[in-house]
Amino acid sequence: MQKHFTLLVFFFSIQLSFAQQTVGLFTHSAGQLDGYVLFSPVPSTNTYLIDKCGKLVHTWSSTYRPGQAVYFLEDGSLLRTGNTNNSILNGGGTGGIIERIDWDGNILWSYTISTSTECQHHDIYPMPNGNILVVVWELKTNTQAIAEGRNPSLTNASVWSEKIIELQPVGTNNANIIWEWHAWDHLIQDFDNTKNNFGVVTDHPELIDLNFSATSTNADWLHINSVHYNPTLNQILLSSHNFNELWIIDHSTTTEQAATHSGGTQNKGGDLLYRWGNPAAYDRGNQSNKKLFGQHNAHWIEPGLIDENNILVFNNQHPGNYSTVDIIAPPVQPDGSYPITNGQAYLPAASSWTYTAPTPTDFYASNISGAQRLSNGNTLICEGTKGKFFELDESENIVWEYVNPVQLNGPISQGTVAGNNIVFRCTLYEPGFAGFTGRDLTPGAPLELNPLSYTCEMITGISSAEKSGIKVFPNPANDKLNITFESTFNSPQSTVSITDALGQIVYISNFNSQLATIDISRLQGGIYFITMSENEKTSVLRFLKD
Repeated sequence: MQKHFTLLVFFFSIQLSFAQQTVGLFTHSAGQLDGYVLFSPVPSTNTYLIDKCGKLVHTWSSTYRPGQAVYFLEDGSLLRTGNTNNSILNGGGTGGIIERIDWDGNILWSYTISTSTECQHHDIYPMPNGNILVVVWELKTNTQAIAEGRNPSLTNASVWSEKIIELQPVGTNNANIIWEWHAWDHLIQDFDNTKNNFGVVTDHPELIDLNFSATSTNADWLHINSVHYNPTLNQILLSSHNFNELWIIDHSTTTEQAATHSGGTQNKGGDLLYRWGNPAAYDRGNQSNKKLFGQHNAHWIEPGLIDENNILVFNNQHPGNYSTVDIIAPPVQPDGSYPITNGQAYLPAASSWTYTAPTPTDFYASNISGAQRLSNGNTLICEGTKGKFFELDESENIVWEYVNPVQLNGPISQGTVAGNNIVFRCTLYEPGFAGFTGRDLTPGAPLELNPLSYTCEMITGISSAEKSGIKVFPNPANDKLNITFESTFNSPQSTVSITDALGQIVYISNFNSQLATIDISRLQGGIYFITMSENEKTSVLRFLKD
């Protein structure tokens, strides 16, 4: 596995009896990736940004509890869903309003999707073009469902289907719907040959079986709980909790084409391009072939990260009550298609990477939750039902661990056992993220009340060197250290020096090129500081010697 590293320095100690600790920061070890963690506790109307020392950096307030997703944007604003308590479409994950809130708490834009027939829920996704993908329930009556081929004995008073819409924000409280996709346009059923959509399910993996996962007691049929966009493929990834499947659809279609079975780059209209996790959903498998179990937070891993362009997913409800985090490598072709053999299920046969706790049942979240691949190869995991965030290094050691102390009435005191502190998911933003430019990131106290006494410092802010384009690599380094820099430091009067953690100079030299390679093989392992200076200009970077 290829390694990617970022600048890391760690100072952490806690003076406490660990038996007394119930919330807050538990672990902050070497090898974790410093940055800022964003989360919106489900019982709270606040969204919090903490540093990796567990200290509060910023808070946004809202009228609404989350509904459920929240994102920090590159302009420094917060994109957040809110629960409007829709009285009809009121299942798990109910939302209804989307707000964009600036750093100072002002609402820049809001948009409501909450009526008797439709409601935003679970997830949204900010697209590169500034638009927003939104997951929306749309209610179908019992009569409509039966007309499309639903078995009447498996039909509630209503059926909640799903649509995905792309919103273009307008003004302060409006939006244009510039693209949409409806699951209801892509059905098949083998129950009643006198009704619409009748066909052989196994012959049409691109369609959604209207009677699969249907019950007379649950109107929420598909329960899509995440949406993600891949700009390279121009495709959308969905997670259907109730089908235990991931779906990929084409975003290159027009809205009109998305309602049909042709058009778009793949000429399949809005039909499913790919699905994975439960072949029984399209009659090409059984329980033994099932790989996903009520999963959440399915998304493509960003380019440049380890396992880039594969799919990372939190796999919640394995039989035996344990969870895993899995990576799936879809068989995507250069043209963006996904081959499948007649009569067989979509590949791969299994995930390419799985995290399971040493004692599997120690790691279990029956719902919500998520995971994020980080730039240093680590994986940040939100065990949502426990409000627990932890980071794994590439050897699957826990190098950072934090428990959310916020419940319905706000933060609880250290020593109080956390109860309703659930979190839909958390996201780490590195110090160099554009949204932090010009923001005050001075950490305050730990978020919990009556915190235990501990010392922890993050020294990973963007230095003047990083801002001017000076970089060191690899980092950590073993034998050779490379320094690249722009033309600011390239005269004969420029010097580079390396000092150890005690301030002793271990290397000094002049340089006048834009690349310097330094032999560090004789240095002992530890943290070192590189100082680059010319006249009155000085910049400092840090690196770790293996």
